Amino acid sequence: MELSDKEWEIIEPLMQEPPSGKQGRPWRGNREVLDVGLWVLRTGAPWRDGPEKYPSYQTCHRRFQ
Repeated sequence: MELSDKEWEIIEPLMQEPPSGKQGRPWRGNREVLDVGLWVLRTGAPWRDGPEKYPSYQTCHRRFQ
């Protein structure tokens, strides 16, 4: 399940901003991570079985928590 542009416009202001001044890898997009969370909730599948086009399941699960 992917969010439509109209749905994303409503949700985007509620999402956490990437941390500033931190070293390491840059954050993956909030929209991508949210799409994986919705996919897991809709299918009931484990996080690790998410579609390959999305960020890693560890990233998505950590941000979902």
